[in-house]
Amino acid sequence: MAQTLYEHRDANIRTTWALMTGFLVFVIGIGFLFSQAFQAPEILYIAVLFSMGSNIIAFWFSDRIALSMSGARPVSREENVRLYRMVENLSITAGLPMPRLYMIPGAQINAFATGRNPQKAAVAVTRGALEKLDDNELEGVLAHELSHIGNRDMLVGTVAVVLAGVISILADIGLRAGLHGRSSDNNSKQGSAALLIIALIAAILAPIAATIIRLAVSRKREYLADASGALLTRYPEGLASALEKIGADSAPFQHAHNATAHLFLVNPFKGKDALSWFTKLFMTHPPVADRIRALRGMDQARDTA
Repeated sequence: MAQTLYEHRDANIRTTWALMTGFLVFVIGIGFLFSQAFQAPEILYIAVLFSMGSNIIAFWFSDRIALSMSGARPVSREENVRLYRMVENLSITAGLPMPRLYMIPGAQINAFATGRNPQKAAVAVTRGALEKLDDNELEGVLAHELSHIGNRDMLVGTVAVVLAGVISILADIGLRAGLHGRSSDNNSKQGSAALLIIALIAAILAPIAATIIRLAVSRKREYLADASGALLTRYPEGLASALEKIGADSAPFQHAHNATAHLFLVNPFKGKDALSWFTKLFMTHPPVADRIRALRGMDQARDTA
């Protein structure tokens, strides 16, 4: 059962390593361009050390950072027996260790999972989800989040987000340095102008490319977690119904942050679900209507099988 549910797990692990390798090469390339443009090899060294240090911090502490930024607090079995029993049963079915459970204050219906591996995983659910969803709907939401854990999506998301952030920071530093270099550039006229222009173009495009890659990974994994969660509960309509309630829910999310928005079941920023192709390009999640359609398509396929 667990093998079927998490057939994408190995692919996600490979994706993680590919992202880490690709972004590391990209950062080194940017650092090399700037070091050549400014005749300062220390820029390259700083870029490499900065990216490696950021990766290490994100790998070990990303779950704590995400939970803290979302205002989540630990919830005990005594506080919510319903939640604990559901997660325990789903974890046993999925072949996963029991994650730590957290509750997020607020009326919005939402949830997210975090952690670098199943043994260090945590699931956080908003108070609104616990109060507004029935058992089938809540089970569908929890199965979705456990599927993220089983598929190793959290590691992929963390690596993509952190490296995108590192590139954005380096690009900002590079742009500022480039502008400063142009205003006081009387002692570096030995053919570095072309390299400087290339470096500045790369600095402008780097955060855009990083953002698109991060969001593309995020959207794809939401569809995979929907499908895996539906297989886990054997009832796709549960999550589909929960998504319908979420789509109609107008409650704001007090602790919404751009840095953690991709982790949630749905985008915590309400009113940003426009359907234009340009808007979809920068959305952290697929449109709710598309996800509901895919889930109900699974039900129809099962009925006709």
